[in-house]
Amino acid sequence: MNLPDPARSNAAFIWPIRVYWEDTDAGGVVYHASYLRFLERARSEWLRSLGHGQDAMRQGEGVVFVVRAMRLEFLRPARLDDELQVAVALGETRRASLQMWQSIRRGDTSLLEAEVKVACVAVADFRPCAVPAALRARMLGQGASA
Repeated sequence: MNLPDPARSNAAFIWPIRVYWEDTDAGGVVYHASYLRFLERARSEWLRSLGHGQDAMRQGEGVVFVVRAMRLEFLRPARLDDELQVAVALGETRRASLQMWQSIRRGDTSLLEAEVKVACVAVADFRPCAVPAALRARMLGQGASA
């Protein structure tokens, strides 16, 4: 797939995660669906670091982000007790959607690369709506393209 590695970007947000039993199969290898949870946690913490926690956005601004599409490339397995770094870098921002590049690394070893597209939707009807202006400004201040 050859996606850009956000962990190598100066604008990347990095969230550490340790692999627990609940994340693995019987052999101690991370189950493929667990990677989706790791990616989601990093995106949530990235938003929180921008001052826009997801629950506050839902309650205060009446919007949430929903995953619209994902492309994943599984490169190497993660295992029980591994310390991982999950990176998020914003690619393109549009009025009501975002494209992000994410990666999961163990030290210098790349385990997973992902392209994630999310849509901003209104809580009331789940119709697309504009990304809140203050959040968009914070994102663009970190080097995203409009």
